[in-house]
Amino acid sequence: MEILWFLIAMGMLAAVVGPFVMRRRSGIRLAAPGSPEAADPDDYGFLRQELLDVRLPGPDQDLLDVLDVVQRTQDWRAAAQLLAGTPKEGEVRWQRVQAFAGAASLELVKQPGTGGAWLRDWRSDSPKDAGGAQVHAEFLVQQAWRTSTAGTDEFRIILEEARSVCEQAALLAPGDPVPAITELAVARGLGASREEFDRLWARILDRAPAHMGAHLAALHHLCAKWHGSREEADRFAVAAAARAPEGSLLAALPLFAVYEHLPEVNLVSGFYQGAVVTRAVEGALYAVHSARADDPMLAHVRHLLILFLVRSERWAEAMQQLVRVDGHVGAVPWTQSADPAAEYTVHRALAVAGYEANGGSPATLRR
Repeated sequence: MEILWFLIAMGMLAAVVGPFVMRRRSGIRLAAPGSPEAADPDDYGFLRQELLDVRLPGPDQDLLDVLDVVQRTQDWRAAAQLLAGTPKEGEVRWQRVQAFAGAASLELVKQPGTGGAWLRDWRSDSPKDAGGAQVHAEFLVQQAWRTSTAGTDEFRIILEEARSVCEQAALLAPGDPVPAITELAVARGLGASREEFDRLWARILDRAPAHMGAHLAALHHLCAKWHGSREEADRFAVAAAARAPEGSLLAALPLFAVYEHLPEVNLVSGFYQGAVVTRAVEGALYAVHSARADDPMLAHVRHLLILFLVRSERWAEAMQQLVRVDGHVGAVPWTQSADPAAEYTVHRALAVAGYEANGGSPATLRR
């Protein structure tokens, strides 16, 4: 028992001290906020922490405008209209369904019993609306993870209901991959067999073979902390990247596989400069440079690159990603923190400090 407590204590100490060790080893020192030596985010056009938008990974003004209307008026019709006009073939529909579901779920957390009434009205007033069914299914998934514990009866009951709504949504919108992507999260939570997962994944590939969001959901299922292993997740990611069409962000998938399996406590010097991480980062940079400027998943990849580039001490490259996403932080890895804006801001400050320590300045930053 004593050795167990010792290991726990050492893990907690390393988790707290680790970031400071990295900064010290790099010769990077963060000045206190307000200090004359502290870099001003305004110098780079960066938003201050309190102004960062934690809802989305990147800008979608149409979605934000509609969310504002829906939450202010509790009228679901603007949301239904936006989804009806959002093509089912791309990534945007999946992101908007997630955003509406997340908004309703958080409303319910803040206002138990009354929050998210607009979604309940949407489903009761227009039960045949495909968008409403998709948002409802995703809402149930988010509720299961947010309000109950995995493996409990309550958790399973909510996810079983989500599965039923996914089936309804699929019937209302044949060919739309969103219900099947949501069902991947249900399958992960319910511990679906590999045969069930394979059948579901085949259905998704038939509808949207290059869908980045679907691949991220499948990768999550196959990682070691759920129903696969590091080797299996790596094989899946590398295979997807290899068959990705030109300009596809699937070439960045191996970096997400590395992220899924980062050690909780890293005691290996140079881990982030190692061959595995470097190869995955280079693949993601290639994907970013090759992708369309308006690819809705581009911000997701840029945010993850920031974490790896900062920890790899590739300061100038990190700054190049920061100037393209700053303002929105609703993406992995920041959303894994209890305070996404704060987590992002720490990495941004490290990037600025490293950049300036190596001769960089706002005037030399290429945009």
